[in-house]
Amino acid sequence: MQLLALALYHRDGRKPPRVLRFRPGALNILTGESETGKSEVLTIVDYCLGRRAPNLPDDLIDQTVGWYALLVTFADGSRMVLGRPRPTGASTHHAFTRTGDATLDLPRPDELLNNSNVAVLRSELSGRLGIEDFHFQPPTGAARSAFDVSIAQAALLCFQSQNEIADQTALFHRQTESGMAQALKDTLPYFLGAAGPEQSLRRHRLGEAQRAQRAAQRKLDDSLRHQQAMDANGLALVRLAETEGLLTDVPAAPDASQVLDLLHQALAAAPQTAAPLELRDRRQELADERRALREQLQEFDDALAAVDRWQQQGRAFTGELHLQLDRLKTLGLLGPERQHDTSICPLCTQPLEHPDPTAQDISELTNHLAKELAQAQTLQPVREEHRRALLAERTGVTERLRLNGAQLKELLASDERLRNLQEHNIRVAHIQGRISEALTRTGTDSDITRLRHNLVLAQENAATLEQLVDEDDVTAETERRLADIAIGMTAWAKRLNLGGAADATEVGISLKLLNVVLRRPAGRLPLTRIGSAKNHIGYHLVAHLALHTYLRRNNRPVPGFLMLDQPTQAFFPEKPRDASTIQDADWATVTAYFQLLNDVVQLNQGAFQIIVCDHANLPEGWFQDAVIGNWRPDAEGNRTALIPLDWLDD
Repeated sequence: MQLLALALYHRDGRKPPRVLRFRPGALNILTGESETGKSEVLTIVDYCLGRRAPNLPDDLIDQTVGWYALLVTFADGSRMVLGRPRPTGASTHHAFTRTGDATLDLPRPDELLNNSNVAVLRSELSGRLGIEDFHFQPPTGAARSAFDVSIAQAALLCFQSQNEIADQTALFHRQTESGMAQALKDTLPYFLGAAGPEQSLRRHRLGEAQRAQRAAQRKLDDSLRHQQAMDANGLALVRLAETEGLLTDVPAAPDASQVLDLLHQALAAAPQTAAPLELRDRRQELADERRALREQLQEFDDALAAVDRWQQQGRAFTGELHLQLDRLKTLGLLGPERQHDTSICPLCTQPLEHPDPTAQDISELTNHLAKELAQAQTLQPVREEHRRALLAERTGVTERLRLNGAQLKELLASDERLRNLQEHNIRVAHIQGRISEALTRTGTDSDITRLRHNLVLAQENAATLEQLVDEDDVTAETERRLADIAIGMTAWAKRLNLGGAADATEVGISLKLLNVVLRRPAGRLPLTRIGSAKNHIGYHLVAHLALHTYLRRNNRPVPGFLMLDQPTQAFFPEKPRDASTIQDADWATVTAYFQLLNDVVQLNQGAFQIIVCDHANLPEGWFQDAVIGNWRPDAEGNRTALIPLDWLDD
């Protein structure tokens, strides 16, 4: 897989996309001044390949771009568009994918939509690259989890950002992030061809076989240990069972087989009946009857309390009626002839706001109260009769409840033997439980023979798988392939005259360190002990060039491109405005670095693509032929950058 084009789409979709074209199988150089967006090209490509977060600075790119799209081509001539929207938050799993033949190109802005996701994008890319359906299983006992090998790990071999290419402690992209170093160590043997799904599956099966062997050994050991314990404790259980009447005619000194037979007999013995069925039923009947009688008694008490409240309220009502009636009767002494104007106050002769009631009104009220009093007095005998009936019924329930209690007392008094029998049965159940547990844990001779046979089978299976894994010897095969890569690294390190390379017998990659190591007669020399940023960048270059040359020659499932950001940063002042204007830089070494990149691309005959973002701009013809963009002001002072100027005007 190589890159054909990268497009940035404006957020409103009305402006033409910013397109950067790449040449497959060639050296591509994007040169220009600083702060023009060259370094962000690598980050955007990484994001389009399935990274969840673009990690772009919150500046002009984030403010103007709505979509990113990458056009890639595969060895069979097919193409694929990988689109990712600008995330609304810190990350996104949305994606746009489209596949086609050699005529497929970048989509129009109105065609971009979320028709896929990161998982599908990575899965399709992995399949087109030829990455097998490989579920990596970590070694037995490892704390890390299993994972599927995909483009996510393969892409780590294809990028060198500005900070990574000069790092003397780490060789690969994102190696210093949490978990990435271990992921590289786990998957690099596969990408080199030293390991595959078969080896991983055998290692996984070996781990399972070893666990099965340990489980079989534990079962056999437990059975033997419990059998020895039975020899010591079995006779004690027999004597306990004999004491409780579960066994009779027990020999004075039974042997092991007799002890097992006696224990099985004791376990099969049925306990005595705890209580006669009729007694239990009668006790239950009396308990149910007592509960029902108590409920009836409570109902009668509630009814009597209601009647008493009714009588008290009636007495209070009739008493009040008598009092009011007596007061009103005194007014009858006045007689009907004593009429006066009720609207005039008889004392002050002033008009009243509300006239007083007349003698006629008071007389009518007196007659009405007398009728109500007569009606209330007629209800009193009825209430008294109802109360006497309730008391009579309550007395009957009380007598029945007393009789029920006497019967229960007599029944419980005669139940002492049954309680003793229940306690005996509890002891018997406890002893039988101990016997059952002992017999369950203790296997017979045939059980132990079966467990020994299972252990032998598990040991043979584990030994067979262990031999197959040893024959794979992934570590040794990985070292052999890294040694092949070291041949090119050594030659190119000497060509660039890197520090320590002249005395080194081999310059290679250490899988354990994930870094460059020089082997000398005096001993190994890691990159961390070699000074100068020039050497750090140089060794990163020769390592990745040799690695990708090996991957291409062996047709390994890794993208056939390498993106480098600022490989000449060690030769210029910090953040130069335009490195091409610096006169005192080591231009001979810079030229040698770029000449090596160009030669390696030619060596791979179109199977390898290198994309470089840098400040340098060499006058050599082969360099100028490789330039795909020169982001410097033109003769009229117009500035070129990743984000078009008219986007910034908006």
